[in-house]
Amino acid sequence: MHYLYLVIAIIAEVIATSLLKSTEEFTKPLLTVVVIVGYLISFYFLTLTLRVIPVSITYAAWTGLGVVLVSITAFFLYDQTLDLAAIIGITLIISGVVILNLFSKAVVH
Repeated sequence: MHYLYLVIAIIAEVIATSLLKSTEEFTKPLLTVVVIVGYLISFYFLTLTLRVIPVSITYAAWTGLGVVLVSITAFFLYDQTLDLAAIIGITLIISGVVILNLFSKAVVH
């Protein structure tokens, strides 16, 4: 269940972060509310995750997967392209999260 909470936290954070640009500096009220609610949901489920998974592992997964998913979302929403260095970096982030979760003794399996 704690991994489901982490997935919800990541998805909510990705939605909120991806929509930040669309708020046009918080001048669009509906999108601004979606962003704020997204962050509130994200932090709430992040705290539930921290009941079981150590903060270092939780934060690595939350931020790492968040960066990857926001980059992919920005590609589709805002036509932001990724160069080779960005793709390599994203691959390294994914590799790090996978290694932490599969091999670290700090992770609850």
